[in-house]
Amino acid sequence: MTQAAKTDDRLHKEVAKIIGELRPFVQSDGGDIELVGVSEQGVVRVRLLGACVGCPSSGMTLKIGVEQTLKDRLPEVTEVVCV
Repeated sequence: MTQAAKTDDRLHKEVAKIIGELRPFVQSDGGDIELVGVSEQGVVRVRLLGACVGCPSSGMTLKIGVEQTLKDRLPEVTEVVCV
């Protein structure tokens, strides 16, 4: 395994752990969040589920809640996008 692959794997695991910590907050409002992937450029792709689909506040949840938390804890994360 190359050093870049090890770094990517570590970042993916760390992102998954943090999303797991945030999930109960999203679920408390009837939604859910699923990690789809993390690119080499630090872009995290997630899928919003349940009540989050079509919710007018989901954009704020994604950017202010999820993205900011990930960026604060993992400087390699550059953006969070919903797919």
